[in-house]
Amino acid sequence: MRQTVWIARHGNRFDFVNPQWFNNAIRRYDPPLSEDGFIQARQLGNRLQGEQITQIFSSPFLRTIQTANEVAEILDLPIKLEAGLSEWHKQDWMSESPQIHPREYLKIHYPRIDWTYHSQIFPQYPESEIEVNTRTMAIAQKLVSKYTENILLVGHSASVLGATRGLVVGDPVVKTSLCCLVKVIRQHDRWHLELNGDTSHLNVTEQKVRLN
Repeated sequence: MRQTVWIARHGNRFDFVNPQWFNNAIRRYDPPLSEDGFIQARQLGNRLQGEQITQIFSSPFLRTIQTANEVAEILDLPIKLEAGLSEWHKQDWMSESPQIHPREYLKIHYPRIDWTYHSQIFPQYPESEIEVNTRTMAIAQKLVSKYTENILLVGHSASVLGATRGLVVGDPVVKTSLCCLVKVIRQHDRWHLELNGDTSHLNVTEQKVRLN
């Protein structure tokens, strides 16, 4: 069996570009993409054309949905929201359990979301490092056991790392810069890391990797 799993991090965040946004935001832990983040997401989509991807799974946070949506528009695919790919619910980063955008809002603005799909794993607040690694490793394993074609997972720094380690043995060091791309191939029941945090599809990349 041969299968390719692509794992991408979301594009640049609005609050990375405008830090003051956080102070008055209704959903402080669910920022949108920045203007250049949308550009990065479209460049990601262009990179993935012709890769025979049949399923797109996204974390339910807005920045990952927006990244996945740009790719989905180019590939003409629906988006499945999977909470198992969510941001690390880390207490040091979040003073409370993060509030994401409601279904009513997402239905209007992101019609490519497939609401017949139901998440297989849900994070709990707060999460330890071990817990987030266990969650993100497990969701990658669950998805490849159910979907045997080429798939794309869109998540965060922690979920890119965990999903990759959930497939590739040996706890590889994974590069997780903004809108990076990991490519993992299954051959003869073994997963091989072919691309590690690739950003060659981007015109502009970050100089220092920021988490979240």
